[in-house]
Amino acid sequence: MPDAGDDPDGRHDLTATWIEVTIRLAVLGLLLYLAFTLISPFITIAIWSIVLTVALYPVYDWMVRHLGGRRRLAAVLLTLASLLIIIGPATWLALGLIDSVGMLTARFELAALALPPPPETIKTWPLVGEPIYQFWDLASTNLREALARVAPQLKPVGSALLQIAAEAGTGTIKFFIAIFVAGFLFSPAPSLVETMRRFSRRLATGRGEQFVDLAGATIRTVARGVIGISALQAFCAGIGFMAAGLPGASLLTMAVLILGIIQIGPSIIILPVIIWSWFAMETTAALLFTAYMIPVNLMDNILRPLVMGRGLSTPMLVILIGVIGGVLSYGVSGLFLGPIVLAVIWELMIAWIKEREGVATPAP
Repeated sequence: MPDAGDDPDGRHDLTATWIEVTIRLAVLGLLLYLAFTLISPFITIAIWSIVLTVALYPVYDWMVRHLGGRRRLAAVLLTLASLLIIIGPATWLALGLIDSVGMLTARFELAALALPPPPETIKTWPLVGEPIYQFWDLASTNLREALARVAPQLKPVGSALLQIAAEAGTGTIKFFIAIFVAGFLFSPAPSLVETMRRFSRRLATGRGEQFVDLAGATIRTVARGVIGISALQAFCAGIGFMAAGLPGASLLTMAVLILGIIQIGPSIIILPVIIWSWFAMETTAALLFTAYMIPVNLMDNILRPLVMGRGLSTPMLVILIGVIGGVLSYGVSGLFLGPIVLAVIWELMIAWIKEREGVATPAP
């Protein structure tokens, strides 16, 4: 007689169920992969569109109230205003960068460069002294030949710079497209937010809506505290550079903007410029320039804590770590993805700690 525990039909049904589940998961995974492949070129545009919509929606709501409830007109006007605000400074920076590159090219033309001969003491350096001396001596007599020798080593650097320039150009085009897409998202934004709330409630019952609100608050905080203040600081610095007649003012302004966004700070640009002013300008002009540029240099240290500390329960250190880590990991898009992810994880951890404490310590 077969054992009571033997059930061939049950094992067969279980095997069939597992095969069916595996096939369904495989088909679902294939469909998700194909969908991701189709939408991957538009992910950056979608991220920027959502960020712009969330960051500018308070302005849009204010315009709707003052235009008598005309939502489409407010969306069109806000989109045009955004384009004008972006295109104007972007065009000035682009033209200034072209002029700066041309000026640097003219100043560093090979035919006009002349290097002094190397000092004899370099030969006494251990290991590297003789190669450095020979290369320097060749460069002082025939710079083209010296550059031709190091050209193969510099080729990867040039390729990387070209790739960065190409990605910057592509990113700029995607950003302009995102502005147009955001214009179409302003009107249906409330219904889209409600859909996100329902979806988040399915993922985390009781806390889903809180995470949606947290994501929106984080986007607005980062937009104001990082990009907004960096743009204001770069604008003020650019005015000072142009007023001082600084060569390559557009290039330095762009550097101030980028360093502010990635949280390094503009001091490595502004402080050398202030030192330069005391050697190249008259005493009164250098004093006025210094008195103007020092507050500009400290602007982010004063305003950013005030702006980023408003309306957000997540500590500012967590947000800044998310900004820096997001930029290093995912580029410009990570500027917003990083702090949002860290803010949600932080709130989840705090909620878990509070719940565990509440279970462990009963109420008196």
